[in-house]
Amino acid sequence: MNYTSKKLPQSQVELTITVPAEEYKPFMEKAAQRISARVATKGFRKGHAPYDVIAREVGEMNILQEAIEPIVQKTYVEALQQEKLEVLGMPKVNVEKVAPRNDFVYTAVVALVPKIKLPKIEDIKVKKVVKKVEDKDIKETVDAIRGMQAKEVIKSGKAEGTDKLVLDMDMFLDNVPVDGGQAKDYQVYLSEDHYIPGFNEHVTGLKKGDEKKFQLDFPKNHYQKHLAGKTVDFTVNVKDVYERQLPEMDADFAKRLGQESVEKVQELIKSNLYEEAKRKADQSAEVEILEKLIEKTTFDEIPELVIDSEKHRMFYELKRDLDKNGISIEQYLQDIKKKEDELYKDFTDQATKRGKAALISRQVAIEQNLKATDEELEKEIEIIKGSYQGNEEALENLKRPEVRDSIAMTVQNKKVIDWLKEKILEKEEK
Repeated sequence: MNYTSKKLPQSQVELTITVPAEEYKPFMEKAAQRISARVATKGFRKGHAPYDVIAREVGEMNILQEAIEPIVQKTYVEALQQEKLEVLGMPKVNVEKVAPRNDFVYTAVVALVPKIKLPKIEDIKVKKVVKKVEDKDIKETVDAIRGMQAKEVIKSGKAEGTDKLVLDMDMFLDNVPVDGGQAKDYQVYLSEDHYIPGFNEHVTGLKKGDEKKFQLDFPKNHYQKHLAGKTVDFTVNVKDVYERQLPEMDADFAKRLGQESVEKVQELIKSNLYEEAKRKADQSAEVEILEKLIEKTTFDEIPELVIDSEKHRMFYELKRDLDKNGISIEQYLQDIKKKEDELYKDFTDQATKRGKAALISRQVAIEQNLKATDEELEKEIEIIKGSYQGNEEALENLKRPEVRDSIAMTVQNKKVIDWLKEKILEKEEK
């Protein structure tokens, strides 16, 4: 492997890396093995066909394409080490020449670590405020548990109290039906907060067969961006009303929950609510610590590549969260009436903050000699393995140097946060 290096604006460097055919041959052999495990080859069990047979079946170009990623991963790291470059984020890779039995040439644009100057850590103070668990919080949780085992009995009267309504709903914006704003047999629980503030108040008192039209203002921070801050017209037709008969919280119910008494149930709930309050307070404190550090730290110019890398990470985090809720990224973009590049542009400020936070974490780790020990790294990897039991490919990936480095960085960042909290946090409970 050989390379050339060229400086670019915004603290970036372009590496042009050339890998001779004899050097990447072992990668092609491993790639052929992987292909063999996926492709049925006459006369051979999957995973056991020799290289020449796989080459005839799929072509050497496809084998090389399969091998590109590991070739790049190895040679890119080697080039960084030889150049002694300190870089941030992932490189922007572009394949220049690729043909079997010929030199493989690619470029990698990398962002150099910009210089930063941290403020005096002892001058920064943040209060960790843990919300006190009130009796009403315990009662709301108890009622929610009772509600999970409620009996629902159809009624002819008006919806009230903890009743449930089943209705058809239509939403309109400027007299135009809202995309996705129509729902059949939509269930509304009066005892639970609706995702649109004020909705439950409008349907309370309705009975089967009633129709009602009303308006609601969507919150400015509503997740449906195309409706956030807008006044929306609603038409609802009630199909049924159910009285929800909740079981009494008594000794028998407590035993069904695995506790010996009502008092034990309440104690457990209080303990769980307090732990949740501490977790939220901890998260808020961490965010405030980083925000104050970002504000008071002096940064050289942040490479655009770092910001772009954070934008891509934010995009895939959003996509993953949407997938969990059964929403495609295409539908989300349609709902907010934006294109993908416009969404990326919206990420700029937050991506810049995240990039600066990563730089701060790295600098603190250097100055305080905080790093993942071999023991800590192996412990974290063992925890991760537990999530991938049976997934041989994922387990094999955990052996790759770049994956282990990424895990080590995660452990290091946790140690940095713990160190910062120890130095900065002032605890206060209310």
